[in-house]
Amino acid sequence: MSAITTTALVKEYPGGVRGVDGIDVTIEDGEFFALLGPSGCGKTTLLRSIAGLEAITEGTLHIGERDVTNAQPGERGVAMVFQDYALFPHMDVGDNIAYPLKIRKVGRTERRKTATGIANGLSLDGLIERRPGQLSGGQQQRVALARAVATRPEVLLLDEPLSNLDARLRLEARTFLKELQRDLGVTTVFVTHDQAEALALADRIAVMKSGKLQQLGTPREVFGRPLNTFVAGFIGSTPMNLVTTTVADGGVRVGTATVPLPATAEGKVADGAAVVWGARPEYLRWSREPVDGGIPAEVSVTENLGASVLVSAHSGDVRLQLVLGEDDEPSPGDTGWVVATARRSLLFDAATTELIG
Repeated sequence: MSAITTTALVKEYPGGVRGVDGIDVTIEDGEFFALLGPSGCGKTTLLRSIAGLEAITEGTLHIGERDVTNAQPGERGVAMVFQDYALFPHMDVGDNIAYPLKIRKVGRTERRKTATGIANGLSLDGLIERRPGQLSGGQQQRVALARAVATRPEVLLLDEPLSNLDARLRLEARTFLKELQRDLGVTTVFVTHDQAEALALADRIAVMKSGKLQQLGTPREVFGRPLNTFVAGFIGSTPMNLVTTTVADGGVRVGTATVPLPATAEGKVADGAAVVWGARPEYLRWSREPVDGGIPAEVSVTENLGASVLVSAHSGDVRLQLVLGEDDEPSPGDTGWVVATARRSLLFDAATTELIG
């Protein structure tokens, strides 16, 4: 078993700064798990604490049944792929992949054979004698992954492994990573600030802010039911529309209209309550004709996204964004109604920022 369990884990730096502040999480055996958040949120610190590259200040860390809180990195059964790949420029691909085996005193013939087999499995055949400087970014990434899996680790740690790739190659690498992790069945933890990457790859996502865990759940859960306004605004290719307002007449004032209460908040808030109304751009629609509960608005900007369009519209002082199909694209200056549904909108407490319902 290679499940990872942290209990009240703290990493504190000199001066009292807590990079990780009391994290309790269990990563299941064989799970593809994402640590997601903005720069400085503590995700890389937590990953490095699991690897043993950062000394844990408080709490405990278990890998499987073993308490590895104070174990050396080499005793933890983990392998790590760094953001810059950290390949040895003077070694060829084969020697880079085989280096962990060399440390373990495996004979040269055997480790070269192992390296060649792994390289062929990762589509690096024919490149075994090249050096890193002769490889593309995608090829270097695969060499770093091959080196990490050469020792058949219990846990694979990935520190923003796709951030150095261009957009097209990043998409290809995402599919490759998902297939590789599935085939290996190894418990994998990866750090990313790219929420689209986390949504695409992870079985579960831990969203972090200022060293603390904000939400833990499946991609569908954190996208569709964020537990606070931070997660709501951070998750999604386009941020959730968040409008600070009040409850009135059994509805919520948004712009120049009153929209129905979200289904999850019915019976849980009273008139006059200070709230934040939220709706994802993908769940709003545009109507050129009046609609009950619709929000009158004027289009200010449209942004082409290829098969869809991002529309920014204003209703009074409130700006709302919608993602529409290319056939439904309005033009700047058009007036109409933004339509939200009670099932697809959410309500947060304005004081605590936490989800209501």
